[in-house]
Amino acid sequence: MNAPLLFSEQERRLIADTAFFPTKAVITDKVRNLLSQLRDELREELAETRLRAPDGIDTQHGQFVKGEHLLDFPYQYLDFPKFFSQGEMCTFRTLVWWGHHVVFALMLAGRDLGRYKENFLKAYDQLADQQLSLLMTETPWEWRRGDDYLLPITRQNRAQVAAALKARPFLKIHRLIDFDDPAFTEGKLAAEGRAAFRLMARIAAP
Repeated sequence: MNAPLLFSEQERRLIADTAFFPTKAVITDKVRNLLSQLRDELREELAETRLRAPDGIDTQHGQFVKGEHLLDFPYQYLDFPKFFSQGEMCTFRTLVWWGHHVVFALMLAGRDLGRYKENFLKAYDQLADQQLSLLMTETPWEWRRGDDYLLPITRQNRAQVAAALKARPFLKIHRLIDFDDPAFTEGKLAAEGRAAFRLMARIAAP
């Protein structure tokens, strides 16, 4: 005979909540609209920006994705501009991750990786102390924060970042925005994303 499967008080309260899911739907729509605004901003920025990027990179449409299970939390993201193929990656991803933060990330890999690394070091003084970090994991599909994942890009950290850069099989730069950051609370996320892209685009310059 199976033992009774009991729900905790918190679980019972949540399963009976009639407000959460309608509110979640409203928030999801707002995030989608935010990402659409950011795409418009980035499209304008790209009209004035030259990138060293693979042929066929999408600079017009981008890709919107919504899911429920990034480490058990819902998420939405925009890839724009965007290029993925076997061994090649050149995209700017904006991820809104429930329960965690927003991430602006420049993701680069492939035949131009050496040039991207050179550009990174040449532009280091402009990139340093701008709340950017280098992802240090073996996979680019990591979005958590913490010393095990991200190495801050600061003037003080220059030697450490340069040493880490040499062995990286891909390059991924993060800019994290907390949900209590004015960029989010005051509706300025699109402008913040455009500024982050403008800063990081130095790495992908021709």
